[in-house]
Amino acid sequence: MLDAAASATAAQPQVERRRRLSPAALAVTNQKVRSAYSPVVIAGAVRLADFVLLSLVGVGLYFAYVRPHAGDIHWGYIASILGMSAAAVVCFQAADIYQVQIFRGQLRQMTRMISSWAFVFLLFIGVSFLVKLGGEVSRVWLSSFFCVGLAVLIAERLVLRSMVRAWAHDGRLDRRTIIVGADQNGEKLIEALNADDDSDIHVLGVFDDRNDARAMETCAGSPKLGKVDDIVEFARRTRVDLVLFALPISAETRILEMLKKLWVLPVDIRLSAHTNKLRFRPRSYSYVGKVPTLDVFEAPITDWDLVLKWLFDRVVGGLALLAALPVLGLVALAVKLDSPGPVLFRQKRFGFNNERIDVYKFRSLYHHQADPTASKVVTKNDPRVTRVGRFIRKSSLDELPQLFNVVLKGNLSLVGPRPHAVQSKLENRLFDEAVDGYFARHRVKPGITGWAQINGWRGEVDTDEKIQKRVEYDLYYIENWSVLFDLYILLKTPFSLLTKSENAY
Repeated sequence: MLDAAASATAAQPQVERRRRLSPAALAVTNQKVRSAYSPVVIAGAVRLADFVLLSLVGVGLYFAYVRPHAGDIHWGYIASILGMSAAAVVCFQAADIYQVQIFRGQLRQMTRMISSWAFVFLLFIGVSFLVKLGGEVSRVWLSSFFCVGLAVLIAERLVLRSMVRAWAHDGRLDRRTIIVGADQNGEKLIEALNADDDSDIHVLGVFDDRNDARAMETCAGSPKLGKVDDIVEFARRTRVDLVLFALPISAETRILEMLKKLWVLPVDIRLSAHTNKLRFRPRSYSYVGKVPTLDVFEAPITDWDLVLKWLFDRVVGGLALLAALPVLGLVALAVKLDSPGPVLFRQKRFGFNNERIDVYKFRSLYHHQADPTASKVVTKNDPRVTRVGRFIRKSSLDELPQLFNVVLKGNLSLVGPRPHAVQSKLENRLFDEAVDGYFARHRVKPGITGWAQINGWRGEVDTDEKIQKRVEYDLYYIENWSVLFDLYILLKTPFSLLTKSENAY
């Protein structure tokens, strides 16, 4: 009877552990939230658009009016156009109009832009006079460039204004913020944040561990959503961009205990300094609106770094997929001929911020012994592994279908911490129970290959050291990420597969 009960228990599907949230927190997580747009990237894209549009206007007018009369191309005009366009971007930056808050308005950015554009032309006229080139420059072209360029800039800003307002309405420009500390300090902090009309901060609610009179149920109009232990689960169910501590610096013990729980999240974590009597040098602070804060943790790979990694994955991943198509076809044929069942195997794994994603691999186990939850680790000479499966697992060819995850679905990167199965275990302990800070490796998107893999930490995980080393190398990768680092790992992966595959079965 005991054997039958054990078999029945093993046959039951494993239920994933999820922390229960309060009704107030669930009401927030159930709201539909769209992904955020980076203000840094938006401002950079507008700078580039300004330069390109002005250059095209200048060159277009040159070929339309000056070139037919001058005959040969006068490269001095082209250089002047590019120089004036670059100078315009510099002047716009000096006029402080490359901010999302400025893009939302109309009068301020228009007046600053017109005066800056006029200054560029006055500067050009002055320089051409000093170098005695004034007589060689077409006045019709110059005046046309000023008027048409200004009209194009105004039209661009009007379009941009409507786009930014639409994004703001959809919540794409908000920094969704949670406050830690539901007391008077938290109330003052929320009031200071709400007092700034141009702020992009959207306070979702407050978290506090205290159950006595010091913890308010509603803090400056923001509800108490739960305890600090609930923040990790809350941030995995809805988008959170910033965690802001309203606790005084004197509560360092409480703050450190909370940070040990929260640092695994891919969010900015800051300590508010608005009520602290201890003051640091102004450069020590960053500002959330007008509130001074001290940076504790920053979300990894954001803004332009995220754009570069996205381009790297799509471009290099697309080329790799095209190059691998013949190998994919041959492996698929071998898997199909070796044993009955589907060619591909789909498994639930941890993605970015613990999101559950479907990862595709070539099937390497017999179909009737498939293990979608990875509840039993594949070991050396495992009878569940097919003949072809043994080869493709050893050579990592079974991972090639994950290129579709990278290029088409976008839920994997070429390089990153390897995604583990949701129910992966070490001696009946889930990985997060075996290693402190395990979920910190999910602060970035997982990858097909990674820093841990090329250093030999791949394959079966049967000891504490193996999973600890994986996490250690993954965290090093996250803290030291760069495009060149990704390229280095990618180029070294084939050599690693040949020399460090003793743990892959």
